[in-house]
Amino acid sequence: MRIRAGLIGFIGFFQSVLLLIHFFLYETWTYSSAGSDPPVTFWLKAAVGLLSVSFLATSLLAFRYTNALLRAVYRVAAAWLGCLSFLFFAACLSWLIFGIVRLAGMNVNLHRIVEVLFGAAVVLGFSGLVNAGWTRIRRITVRLENLPQVWRGRTAALVSDLHLGHVRNGSFLRRIVAKTMREKPDVVFVAGDLFDGTAIDAARAAEPLRELRAPQGAYFVAGNHEQFGDDSKYLRAIAGAGVRVLENEKVEADGLQIVGVPYKHATHDDHLRSILQKIGVDRNRASILLTHAPDRPHIPAEAGFSLQLSGHTHLGQFFPWTWMARRIYRQFAYGLSRIGNMQVYTSSGAGTWGPPLRLGSSPEIVMLSFE
Repeated sequence: MRIRAGLIGFIGFFQSVLLLIHFFLYETWTYSSAGSDPPVTFWLKAAVGLLSVSFLATSLLAFRYTNALLRAVYRVAAAWLGCLSFLFFAACLSWLIFGIVRLAGMNVNLHRIVEVLFGAAVVLGFSGLVNAGWTRIRRITVRLENLPQVWRGRTAALVSDLHLGHVRNGSFLRRIVAKTMREKPDVVFVAGDLFDGTAIDAARAAEPLRELRAPQGAYFVAGNHEQFGDDSKYLRAIAGAGVRVLENEKVEADGLQIVGVPYKHATHDDHLRSILQKIGVDRNRASILLTHAPDRPHIPAEAGFSLQLSGHTHLGQFFPWTWMARRIYRQFAYGLSRIGNMQVYTSSGAGTWGPPLRLGSSPEIVMLSFE
């Protein structure tokens, strides 16, 4: 009951914030303008009201239902939510500029300022939409101690955070798989959040994974979005498509130790430490830990791992969340870093969650070359 009450409270708070932001944008636009005809004002208010509830309403429906209409409305609502962030900052900046200029004793046309800044916000939002659809190949060289000789010069593909659901589906996965396979990796790692956690035909969406083939195998660990509830349908779909699902276990690939720990088992220090101790890795041989989030890298570093591969952060996708991601995850928010004797690579992911926008971050497939 407490969890349910807390969830209802969060939903109410989130929707209230959205309503206030939309009201602020509406007041900024109408206050700065010369006024509108009553019919125009009515329809503008109706549009603002509808937009303010669109994302939360479609998000709640998306957890239970899937159809063409809901997917289309959800995509529009999600894109609008991203643009809303830019419009909010544009409105704040408009009032700041207006206040500074007026304090300086100068006359200024507030509406012209609002028009320019709102226009810039729309351009940024559109740029973010375009950027989110352009997946890059990111190439990284990793030097691991005690790496088996046969692995030197080999490559691994790291893919994470596709978030298949109401915005992206199996056709997106098919493009990602094809782009990955053109690189001819020796091994493939999928670091969680393949699915978005919304209603979807998981088996059908995962079908393109059948083409994800590499000499040393393809491996998957569950992310938080697979584990919002029962993750069995997602894991069955992935395993059914031929990808090895790792659940607190170790496999050997030509002498390289590969360990996978799903998200729900890596959220507390003591629990993660206990799991890694039970799995056990040979500290005198190279090892890779595949786990969704870079939350607790000090634990696998203590356990003697050589390299951790993660995703989850999305590098915040766009401002101000890009700044927040770096504040929360510090050097582990994105890219290659080190803690003790262990290296960590955190991918920004190939897809998006919520708003399908990226600005200040880019979707990627990571190609790791071992030396």
